[in-house]
Amino acid sequence: MEALAAGPAPAPRNQIVVGATLASVAIAMLTGGMLAIWAVKRSAAIEAGQSWLPSGISVPEVPSNVVLIAFPALCSFAQWAVWASKRNDRSNTVFALGVSAFVALLILNAQAFIWNQMGVAVADGQYGSMFYAITGMFFALVVAGLLFSFVAMFRYLAGRTRERQILIAHAIFWYAMTAVYAAIWFLVYVTK
Repeated sequence: MEALAAGPAPAPRNQIVVGATLASVAIAMLTGGMLAIWAVKRSAAIEAGQSWLPSGISVPEVPSNVVLIAFPALCSFAQWAVWASKRNDRSNTVFALGVSAFVALLILNAQAFIWNQMGVAVADGQYGSMFYAITGMFFALVVAGLLFSFVAMFRYLAGRTRERQILIAHAIFWYAMTAVYAAIWFLVYVTK
């Protein structure tokens, strides 16, 4: 009597990808809500004949534009890590994750520079409190993404090269952050 052939391999577990997608949706909803409040407060101030931007405050456009340009590069590096891991190219995967973390550090530096140059105080009315609420939330999310990059890199270096879902989740997170910053850039830094 012949033995039965082995069954098919189990499907890969995608909980981390689903979790990253749900977290990205939650991040988009949080940002959308905060930017909606920003837009309502801005229009109310303008309709009342007041200036939304406090006097003496100017938005440094170059660093805010540099951050906008840095995000597509960050997404490219995150996707490069996924691509390299599918080809079992360990050195390129680790390099791409390291460069992703480095670009995230540059984004954090640029945001800190914007805060320093603008000189807005939290006590500068609704503008100051909303500005720091939105940009502070963005800063905290980029720090979380930076930690995500390090965790993905260390897991890959530790020999978990077959677990590609964390790299896919990492890329999904940075795609979501790109969309979030594009909205923040337009409403907070461009429309002022």
